[in-house]
Amino acid sequence: MASSEEDGGGNGAVEEKENGKKKKLGALATTWLIFYNVAMTAGWLVLGIAMVRFYIQKGTHRGLFRSVQKTLKFFQTFALLEVIHCAVVRTSVLVTGVQVSSRIFMVWFVAHSIKQIQNEESVILFLVVWTVTEITRYSFYTFNLLNHLPYFIKWARYNFFIILYPAGVAGELLTIYAALPYVKKTGMFSLRLPNKYNVSFDYYYFLIIVMFSYVPLFPQLYFHMLRQRRRVLHGEVIVEKDD
Repeated sequence: MASSEEDGGGNGAVEEKENGKKKKLGALATTWLIFYNVAMTAGWLVLGIAMVRFYIQKGTHRGLFRSVQKTLKFFQTFALLEVIHCAVVRTSVLVTGVQVSSRIFMVWFVAHSIKQIQNEESVILFLVVWTVTEITRYSFYTFNLLNHLPYFIKWARYNFFIILYPAGVAGELLTIYAALPYVKKTGMFSLRLPNKYNVSFDYYYFLIIVMFSYVPLFPQLYFHMLRQRRRVLHGEVIVEKDD
């Protein structure tokens, strides 16, 4: 799910577990992760400032996506590196891969490809949510790696998601829903029979399946973050199965 906030994400753990013990990351890995998270924090901050400036200057959200799309596409696609980071910090490759790929899917195969929906309010909703979420998340990872984590950053990381996560999911679902009529009318990304491959694919129904996939995934990831919140902010011992 594109708006999910899996704790870790292949970025911010200073230590990794090995045989039940904690093992510190090497200097090179730590340096790279600090650089990566600083760059991502700065990138999403630039995106956020650009969005605010656009709205102040234009007084409308229409055209906002087009204005910031290059920055958005670059930094969201750059996040593919987080799948590789899983090998360094022992985070679930599957969970991280699903989260990153779902974001990229929303950017490239929905918002970018279906230009008729770029001015929908739902697009702005998930853009705002993503921006606030990522600035908070990457700054959290950065300070955590530096062993100097301000309480406000930690508090924001484990409280903002309570509102932002459902809001982001709503924005994504409404955006996909708005795209359905255009996809059905144009048949984009669909493969009809007969063809030389003898296979068919209907992007319209694929998007509907994607929407329904939020039903089982959203509660799992949301309640996982709530458990992480209790553990980090209130010191509760939470016993969970390994991914």
